[in-house]
Amino acid sequence: MLSPLDDYPVHQISEPMRHVGTSDRNFYDRYYFNIHGAAGVHGTDDELFAVVGVGQYPNLSVADAFVSVLWGDDHRVVRSSRTLGADRMDASVGPIRVEVQEGLRRVRVVVEPNEHGIELDAVYDGFSEALLESRHFDRQFSRVTFDSTRFAQVGSWSGTLRVGDREQHLTPDRWWGTRDRSWGIRPVGEPEPPGIRATDTGAGFFWIYAPVRFADHALVTIVQERPDGERILQDAHRAFPVGAGRAPEWLGRPEHELRFEPGTRRVVGATLSYFGPHGKRAAEVEVETLLAFPLLLGTGYGLEPEWRHGMYQGDLVVEGQTIPPVDAGYMNWGLTEYAARFTCDGEVGYGMFECAVMGPHQQYGFTGWE
Repeated sequence: MLSPLDDYPVHQISEPMRHVGTSDRNFYDRYYFNIHGAAGVHGTDDELFAVVGVGQYPNLSVADAFVSVLWGDDHRVVRSSRTLGADRMDASVGPIRVEVQEGLRRVRVVVEPNEHGIELDAVYDGFSEALLESRHFDRQFSRVTFDSTRFAQVGSWSGTLRVGDREQHLTPDRWWGTRDRSWGIRPVGEPEPPGIRATDTGAGFFWIYAPVRFADHALVTIVQERPDGERILQDAHRAFPVGAGRAPEWLGRPEHELRFEPGTRRVVGATLSYFGPHGKRAAEVEVETLLAFPLLLGTGYGLEPEWRHGMYQGDLVVEGQTIPPVDAGYMNWGLTEYAARFTCDGEVGYGMFECAVMGPHQQYGFTGWE
């Protein structure tokens, strides 16, 4: 049961490194990256948004990965799954792999040539220091459903992306992005029998995750709420460039005012405000969404019953999909990642505004899942 990682002094429990410190089937350990243009800064094409994810699920013995690229009207997904095996340092799944070149600084992401029309060979360089976010913890009917740790980092890309017969050279002045690393407990794998959870009909999911890059700092905002506004998770920090020697700055409690396209839940803009001690406003950020990316389609986040993160597919399976244009139905309930322009005190930054308003939410007058 040993693996190469056991030769390094990194053990946390009295087990070989391939085993984690809990027997919970829902333990996961994964990478997330996105690619978007710094629209308006250098005339970058803002019709391109890409996401790559690679995950391991040690208690399910599965590893999987996906790359999803929306480029104008062309939206394609390549996804893969394999048996995990002993070597957890192997962050490859079929044609998709991640190579850490310098921890917390530089990572190479590769999608090898394949029959499904997406290829990528690019290096992600961190602009800001990696920011350790607040612990994500929640229970449902006494069972822990989330208990995870994550760090975030904004940065830039160097390399090449090919989609079909089109090619985009990624240069760090024009192509930015966000990455995160998270591990812990969250629902994964084959669905479990719901039991008493089937009675939880009033639940909803409200989520904002907004990492953004400005000229001399990054700002990361997280909000998760229950329908009545009770906070499950919140965080708001400034992070500074790699090597600046500055600790992150806490901005206080984040508040939100979302603006929707009339008659829908599609977000067209938002105001994020931050309140420090004694209710003093620390900052205010205006958000303008530029491009809506439907994250859940084809990527394994739970929408498709036959392909979910951590679900066993076989020794190695690689699939490709062409995603049709999203309709209003998805935008009314699905988790959407928006490439966005952020303005704070006259300074303009670019990043991601990830948002979902699923089910009821009192602040915005939603009473159900309509």
